[in-house]
Amino acid sequence: MSCTDFTAAIRLVENSTAPADAAEKKHHLRDGKTGFVNPWPSWQPMNPEAVKAHLKNRKWLSLWTHPSVAEANIQVLKPTFSTARYGTDGTPLRATWLGHACYLVELPCGLRILFDPVLTDRCSPVSWFGPKRFTKLPCEVHEIPIIDIVVISHNHYDHLSHPTVVEIHKRHPQAHFFVPLGDADWFRSSGIPNVTELDWWEEADITLEPQGVGDNKRAMTARVSCLPAQHTTGRGPLGTDKSLWASWAVTDMSSAPAWPDSGHEEEDGEEQDEEEGEGAGTRASVYFAGDTGYRDVTAVPAGTPDDWAAPYDAGLPVCPAFGQIGELRGPFALGLLPIGAYEPRALMASLHSSPRDAVEIFKATRCRRALAMHWGTWILGDEDVREPVRLLEQALTTCGIPTVGVFDACVIGETTTFAAG
Repeated sequence: MSCTDFTAAIRLVENSTAPADAAEKKHHLRDGKTGFVNPWPSWQPMNPEAVKAHLKNRKWLSLWTHPSVAEANIQVLKPTFSTARYGTDGTPLRATWLGHACYLVELPCGLRILFDPVLTDRCSPVSWFGPKRFTKLPCEVHEIPIIDIVVISHNHYDHLSHPTVVEIHKRHPQAHFFVPLGDADWFRSSGIPNVTELDWWEEADITLEPQGVGDNKRAMTARVSCLPAQHTTGRGPLGTDKSLWASWAVTDMSSAPAWPDSGHEEEDGEEQDEEEGEGAGTRASVYFAGDTGYRDVTAVPAGTPDDWAAPYDAGLPVCPAFGQIGELRGPFALGLLPIGAYEPRALMASLHSSPRDAVEIFKATRCRRALAMHWGTWILGDEDVREPVRLLEQALTTCGIPTVGVFDACVIGETTTFAAG
C-alpha cells in the first residue's frame, strides 16, 4: 500500500502542554507588523559589518568549496527503503539519513515522515549557481516508495527545495506537509494544497484511514508538534523573518506505549527518569531540531579556539527553549540534531549549533538516542568538512557520554534502527 491507499484527517490538538508564557507569543512582531523574532538573550543578529569583512577575506571562487573536501572521503550508501506498508509487532523505529538535514523516519505504526527534503544538487534559487553538493545525492524522490508526512523546519534553501517538494507532491499526492507559520501560502501557490501550518507549541494529529476493508488494513495516527528553535528565515532580501522557523516532534499515537533502552546516563550517574509527561513520554517519538543556534558567544574574544573552554563554559546565555521542550514534551526516543556550519563562531553561533552545542541540546531535550545531521553535504561554514564528527566525539567524551551508540554520526544513505519496545 502507498499513501494513496489512505485518506488523511487532520485534527488540531487543543490545550497542548506549553510554557506558562507561551500565550504571550513573544516571538511575534508587535504593533501590527508581520514577522518573527528570537525572544531570548542567546540570540544576537549578525553584525552586517562583520559579515562584509568576513566575505571580503574569502576567495569567491572557493566560497562554496573547502580544501578538506578533496580528502574528506565521506561515504554515501544507496539507501534501502522498506516497501511494506505496515510493520509487525516489535517493528523498530527506523531513520535513514539522506544528507544534510533530510531524514526519512518510519514509525513503528508504519507512518513515514520525511524531514527537510532537498534532493537536488544545489541548495539555491537556481540550478546553476549556489552551494553544490560535495557528496553524492543518495537517491531521487521517485526511489522513495512511501511518504506520508513531510515536515519543514524553515524556508532557507538548504531545508526547503521547490523542485523537491513539487516532485514529492506529484509522486505522493496524498502526502501532507507540516510547516511553520507563514509558509502555507507558498506551498499552495506551488500547487500543494495538503499543508498545515503551526505556531510554536501547537500540535496536530494526522490519521491515515485505509480505503476499503481488509484484515491487513488499519488506521495510523501520529501527533506532529511545532516547537521553538533559534534561527531566521528568508528566501530573498524582502522576506527576512516573515515566516517562522521551528523544530518539530512527531509521536506515534497508534502503537502501544513503549520505550527503547536509554543508552546513557546523566552526568551525575543517574539514569534519566522514564516516567515523564503525557503520551509523548511513553510512545515512540522523534525530535527534529531543524536548523538552530544555541548560545551567544559575543563575549568570547576573537580567536578563542574553543568557546566552551573555561572560563566560557558557564555563564553565557543559552536558548531556554530546549530545556522547556525536554521538560514539557520529552523524553524522546530519537533526536535528529545539527552539528555543522558553525564557523566562524562569531557569526554563526546564534544560527547554527556546534557539536558541543548539539550535545547540550541533546541533554536538554531529553533524547534517549540521537543522530547527527547538517554536515557532510554542502559547504555552509568555514570548518573542515570532517571536523564536526571529530568534535562531536570530543564533546560526548567531555560530557561523560559514550562515543558510540548514544549520539552517532551515521553514513549518508544509512538506515539506523532503534528498539521500539
